[in-house]
Amino acid sequence: MRVEEFPEARKPSYKLWIDLGELGVMRSSAQVTKLYRREELLGKQVLCVANFPPKQVGPFVSEVLTTGFVLDSGQVILVCPERVVPNGTRLA
Repeated sequence: MRVEEFPEARKPSYKLWIDLGELGVMRSSAQVTKLYRREELLGKQVLCVANFPPKQVGPFVSEVLTTGFVLDSGQVILVCPERVVPNGTRLA
């Protein structure tokens, strides 16, 4: 996963480039800056929804939805597999 700051976003966010195996590397905007540092996200596997239409987020096009649990405080905890799976593995 590649991670960059996203200062143009309305809410604090990162730009993510996520390897989805056969689907290739896809982009996502994620509001996870409260709990995750950029370095923590490198190599992390996350659960994404890849069949939504792309969404324009400021100057960035988000191609997949990175999923997470939103706490009352606004913090987002990413949904991640318990064990390593091949990138792009479908959720059953």
